[in-house]
Amino acid sequence: MSIDNHLHNQATTGEWPPKDNVNPDTALVVNDGVAQPPIINPYMKVVKKRPALLSVEEYLEGIFAANTTILSKAITLVESALPAHRVLAQKIIEGCQKYNSERGFESMRIGITGVPGAGKSTFIEAFGGMVTEKGHKLAVLAIDPSSEKSKGSILGDKTRMETLCNNPKVFIRPSPSAGSLGGVARKTRETIILCEAAGYDVVFIETVGVGQSETAVHSMSDFFLLLMLSGAGDDLQGIKRGIMEMSDLIAITKADGTNKDKASMAKALYANALHLFPPTESTWAPTALTSSAVTKEGLPEILAKIEEYFALVKGNGYYAHKRREQAKFWMYETINESLKNSFYENPLIEECIGNYEASVLAGKTESFTAAEELLEMYYKRKEAENRE
Repeated sequence: MSIDNHLHNQATTGEWPPKDNVNPDTALVVNDGVAQPPIINPYMKVVKKRPALLSVEEYLEGIFAANTTILSKAITLVESALPAHRVLAQKIIEGCQKYNSERGFESMRIGITGVPGAGKSTFIEAFGGMVTEKGHKLAVLAIDPSSEKSKGSILGDKTRMETLCNNPKVFIRPSPSAGSLGGVARKTRETIILCEAAGYDVVFIETVGVGQSETAVHSMSDFFLLLMLSGAGDDLQGIKRGIMEMSDLIAITKADGTNKDKASMAKALYANALHLFPPTESTWAPTALTSSAVTKEGLPEILAKIEEYFALVKGNGYYAHKRREQAKFWMYETINESLKNSFYENPLIEECIGNYEASVLAGKTESFTAAEELLEMYYKRKEAENRE
């Protein structure tokens, strides 16, 4: 059949290519097209999603096995404000506390603070690497400031600890302050317990900066390290006396290059100032040292001082004494937190508090009067519930 006949067939029948699918006058062969592929991959295996929450036993088993994924999920439960999550988190915490006490686990809780720009994250990365080289497992709990306007937090501490993030012996957990130092302190202390159950024998607690958070961190740490800058104005006026009194060691950071001489002068000033404070209950004599996270100078001396401190306090019994005092302090803090949650989660209070708030904002009711009336409503409701 000639090409003209093929064209004639197409014109008359609308078929192309011809039925025999062969054109003798050309090498072109037109095959049938492929079928439209399905939208969903037919070879994809459907994986059933695991429940969002595990059982208490599964959480504890994962934590004891040092599974960082399970540990992170458990910490998220601890930080959650949902009542159901708090109940589950409390059981996990109790299980971890029991596990730690049964095996006699002792850790080094080190609070680290300093003025903004002192290089806390850079110091922790360099110093943390040195700690792990000594055979320790390190957990870094970084408290990140939250915005008062948006209530959000960047949580960018891990981005400044790239080397430490890739260390298998290190667990880093940034947490937002969320505008509540008390709440963060409680959750951070509970997070410490979980990390210790996972086998991390050294815990760094990095605070927001010089301010009220240091008092809370001091109540949950064994050793308090203060990082300071040299040449930033009047060195001794740049920090509150109360924070210096809490400090077990002051480290002058960035002591390298042209800043080395200034750092040595600042070290002498702080060392002299520390001698003016009364003796500590632990009998430890705080001092000042210089350090550089870039050249690593001074870091071994800081680690040696920390080890010397723990040898002293464990030998004279102050280590155990301070832990017991901290446990008593957190007993009262837990009571306060539970009472506050009980008040705000009461259905009657949830229903009425908005009206009282609007009345106070409109200037119709005094704030103290509104608070007293709400508390009276709460107490009456609790009495009625107890009678039932």
